[in-house]
Amino acid sequence: MENYINVDQNMLVSASIEGVQVEWHDVRKAPFVIYGLYEPETEPFFHRLPMDIGEATSPGVDKLQRECAGGRVRFSTDSPYIAVRAKYRAVGRSSHLTLVSTSGFDLYIDGEYGSRYVKEFRMPYDMVDSYEQIVHLDTEVFRSFTINMPVHACVESMEIGLKPGAKLSEGQKYRDIEPVVIYGSSIVHGTAASRPGNIYPSVLTRMLNVDVKNLGFSGKALGETVLVQWMAEQPMSVFVCDYDHNAPTVEHLEATHYPMYEIIREKNPDIPYIMITRPNYWTSPRIQPEVLKRRDVVMASYLKARQAGDENVYFIDGMSFFNGEHQYEYTLDGVHPNDAGFLRMADSIGMVIRHVLEKAGEKK
Repeated sequence: MENYINVDQNMLVSASIEGVQVEWHDVRKAPFVIYGLYEPETEPFFHRLPMDIGEATSPGVDKLQRECAGGRVRFSTDSPYIAVRAKYRAVGRSSHLTLVSTSGFDLYIDGEYGSRYVKEFRMPYDMVDSYEQIVHLDTEVFRSFTINMPVHACVESMEIGLKPGAKLSEGQKYRDIEPVVIYGSSIVHGTAASRPGNIYPSVLTRMLNVDVKNLGFSGKALGETVLVQWMAEQPMSVFVCDYDHNAPTVEHLEATHYPMYEIIREKNPDIPYIMITRPNYWTSPRIQPEVLKRRDVVMASYLKARQAGDENVYFIDGMSFFNGEHQYEYTLDGVHPNDAGFLRMADSIGMVIRHVLEKAGEKK
């Protein structure tokens, strides 16, 4: 079989940086600030939950929480180039995931009018456990940056390479509110995005300029009590419940969905609580009857909470995400959103989060 990677020179990627002077900085140390991960400055590798909570929840969650989905590093510099050097404990590989998504990073410039994508840090096709890559910028200007971390990889160490002597300081700060916490399935986790910055929780961070904590666990978000109780103790400004897809049956969803709301609400009586149903009704005709039953379960939780007097609970109908003229183009496989699908979800969910945060601000 021919190796087509050697045909197009644009497909060739080096595992190391040559010919450029680089001064390396550990992202665990100031002035870098890491978001979305559990105590990243002191843990031996990057992960999203306390280890004992992951282990107590399930073997699947224990493994998946070690992936860095939603992790971000922010800093400011005037270096004319930015490099990344990463060492991995594990890299997820699958036929429906890009290597840039599973084990790559992408770079954004953060400015007064929002953040804009610059470039991805691409690894060689045969990368095993480490690589380094560089992105050259257009000018040598002092700016703020965000680097999104891999969706399906366990990163042991990460360093940022800059021009020797370049200025370096803290990055742009998010709004001065607690994080938005999103719990859910592989859709929250970010499976099938082309690169880390395109998963919908990461899009929301840029749209709303808020810190978003990604607690998506592909195939393993089952509403386990031990994890729900831990989430209830975390500081948050909004909680988003989006795990319809992973409940193995309609009955399991019914048995766990409202109890999750009760646990979160008991510890967080004043935060907006958003319930979302799965988005693939139109793109998965074979299972439409079950999708509707699940939708009814989530709607029943919402109505029960409202009837109990909770005016700060919200319902988002996933059937509204992938519709219109291009409704069949928003997923990779009829289930997992592609980049266009994630943008559709972020637009709809972001509109609701913006509304509830503005409403909360008006009450203060």
